[in-house]
Amino acid sequence: MKYVDEFRDGEVAKGLAVAIAAEAKPSRNYSFMEFCGGHTHAISRYGVADLLPANVRMIHGPGCPVCVLPIGRIDLAIRLALDRGVILATYGDTLRVPASGGLSLLKAKARGGDIRMVYSTADALKIARENPQREVVFLAIGFETTTPPTALAIREARRQGLKNFSVLCNHVLTPSAITHILESPEVRQYGTVPLDGFIGPAHVSTVIGSRPYEHFAEEYRKPVVIAGFEPLDVMQAIRMLVRQVNEGRAEVENEFSRAVTRDGNLKAQALVSEVFELRRSFEWRGLGEVPYSALQIRAGFAEFDAERRYQLTYVPVPDNKACECGAILRGVKKPQDCKIFGTVCTPENPMGSCMVSSEGACAAHYTYGRYKDFPSEATA
Repeated sequence: MKYVDEFRDGEVAKGLAVAIAAEAKPSRNYSFMEFCGGHTHAISRYGVADLLPANVRMIHGPGCPVCVLPIGRIDLAIRLALDRGVILATYGDTLRVPASGGLSLLKAKARGGDIRMVYSTADALKIARENPQREVVFLAIGFETTTPPTALAIREARRQGLKNFSVLCNHVLTPSAITHILESPEVRQYGTVPLDGFIGPAHVSTVIGSRPYEHFAEEYRKPVVIAGFEPLDVMQAIRMLVRQVNEGRAEVENEFSRAVTRDGNLKAQALVSEVFELRRSFEWRGLGEVPYSALQIRAGFAEFDAERRYQLTYVPVPDNKACECGAILRGVKKPQDCKIFGTVCTPENPMGSCMVSSEGACAAHYTYGRYKDFPSEATA
């Protein structure tokens, strides 16, 4: 297949659904976690779950970078904009994430903060060049996919001599979160679900390759199938996972071979390693503190580290008590299990981060009407 529409062919999807149903043993249940928000989006948009047999369950994981960003990190950015008078640049989805005191970056902008949406790190550098008398802070978020552009921006800022540019780094690492889900007592005490395997993320894997997932297959005996974002990619990955479970295998397989290799993008990895190093710990919304799961700027680039420049101290902040986003990110609950889902909490008025980003489970379910199935499920 060469074109996007071929990966959305309804007849092929029906054939895959028949094949999955034929291979899934009626005597057992299958629970697979899709870690990537793009996969959650595809499953909701194209109704993939409706094509699966009842004993094959898809569980949403913490694969949305906006969703896992804790309130305390947004608070730091708001304080920089309102109290320190910096120009704060960040990606669009981040602007609407609920923070403390009923604020968000968008509401802080309405209060007078100079907060600007950018499409790339190059845009943030341009703002710094055009405003030499102002401090410009780029609020960097994302998994391994968006980390290389941030590293490039920091290196480019040094080359250009942009002394007024710095980065508030919130880049997090996928493998560390998967490990935490599988073994952490902190996650277990919050509640978890049995997992038979993972659909590995697509864009992340183009950078880090398939090699890092081999640990989960070998150490935890959990199969991983890396899949592309299209519905047929996801369905084929599910079929491959069912087959591995049936055969008692736990291997890393690559459905997305058209874009992902075992070693990944070595040039991007080298750039990230030059600029960043591991943090000892980092808070994820829904998972709590996760050891060695995020990056910080190396001492050699300290002049571009907003946390050092402004001597910022992180303070954790609990989520809205009515919001079930934490449980949804762990796969313990579905969006429909939240009492405020689709009523008080909507994409226009998000109470939690899962409703903010288009990759969030709540936003995907709401946008594509999956919540409409809830009443019939409740009476079933």
